[in-house]
Amino acid sequence: MPVNAHYTFPPGFLWGTATAAHQVEGDPPANQWRAWEQAGRVHRGQTVGPGCGWWRGLWRDDFQRAAQAGHNALRFSVSWARIQPAPDRWDPDALAQYREWARTARALGLEPFVTLHHFTDPLWFTEQGGWENPAAVQAFAAFARRVGQALGDVVRFWATFNEPNVYAYRGFVEGVFPPGRVGDVRAAFRVLAHMAQAHAAAYEALHRLQPDLRVGIVLHYRGMRPARAWFPLERLVTAWHHRLFNDFFWHALVRGRLMGPTGFTRPAAGLRGTLDYVGLNYYTEDRVRFVWYPGELFGRHALPAGVPQSAHGEIAVVPQGFYRALAWARGFGVPIYVTENGIDDAADAVRPLYLATHVHQMWRALINNWPIRGYFHWSLMDNFEWEWGWDRHFGLWACDPQTQVRKPRSSAHLYAAIAAANGLTTDAVRRYAAAALPLVFPEAGLAALRADEASGR
Repeated sequence: MPVNAHYTFPPGFLWGTATAAHQVEGDPPANQWRAWEQAGRVHRGQTVGPGCGWWRGLWRDDFQRAAQAGHNALRFSVSWARIQPAPDRWDPDALAQYREWARTARALGLEPFVTLHHFTDPLWFTEQGGWENPAAVQAFAAFARRVGQALGDVVRFWATFNEPNVYAYRGFVEGVFPPGRVGDVRAAFRVLAHMAQAHAAAYEALHRLQPDLRVGIVLHYRGMRPARAWFPLERLVTAWHHRLFNDFFWHALVRGRLMGPTGFTRPAAGLRGTLDYVGLNYYTEDRVRFVWYPGELFGRHALPAGVPQSAHGEIAVVPQGFYRALAWARGFGVPIYVTENGIDDAADAVRPLYLATHVHQMWRALINNWPIRGYFHWSLMDNFEWEWGWDRHFGLWACDPQTQVRKPRSSAHLYAAIAAANGLTTDAVRRYAAAALPLVFPEAGLAALRADEASGR
């Protein structure tokens, strides 16, 4: 007889997907990413174009698609450039549109999670110095206040920023995001400091409007482990890289201290305690090898060998790294929402394994009584993936940007089964992610192997 088991999640656990304004709305307003695309800075010269058609009305079909799949939450962001097209001008129609999205989501049984800043800035803002300008703090607080006034009675969960560490690193160190600066570490940490202060100012502004709102921040956690654990220099460099990339906002919002480019911190007023939850984005984990090269801060990163990888070799399936990421997020001392987790896989060959094994690790953390309240898969459908344009495919649904046709992948059905069961079942894993069965349900996997042997397969 087949072994049947069920890893059950707490009542009221949120199962959703995540999206971002610039990536799905299309027809972008005057923001720095539109200018970046028009300058030919995206892979193969691609542009977002009509996106996934959300600003043309297709959002409604996708909201219904998510609800029909049994999801009970949806994460989306608003576009600052649409809402405030000039320093002295606000667009009431854009605010009304986002309010309709939030109201429709709630009517469909989808808890709306709204992100205020997901990588894009109005062009007028960047022309004033962007996040390097201290005036950015109050500009962002005013934006948060205006959006909160329009949506605060409909939206309970807010994120001020999405992955500010990625924004700063890719824009000022790697140079693959606008403004395209390479190796300007000092500027990156100035940007992070102003974003931390802007988060705190937005937190206060939103809570003055609606004291019972839940306001957090979404952080990208990149797992890092030494390639050779026995090598002290490798352990030291790994810890240093982890601190610089992952820990800035832990120091800022838990300890009330701002970190500089050397890793040292200084006290800063008004930051500590401005966090109702932390959003965790986890995709993969690196192995770090010590190298005698200061340009790489003496550490070279690579994906671990011998595990399945994404289609383009940028994400390795390391579910234990997800468990370690959750342990890190627990250090903030507030509830945790997994706000992004997923893999680039147009063929859907690896995603079912990735999804099942990562949900299993989340369940392991929950049974240790860690305060995890929800999970948002990245993404609902394929969308414009920043510097890679349309050449990366993270969607549970495939999306053709030319025809706007959506097609569910097998992993969409797996995720629907997870949401319906409020957990992971052997039946769902057998049906949609058979390769994960011995990893997630060892007894069921062993029973299946014995059955195959008995039948001569």
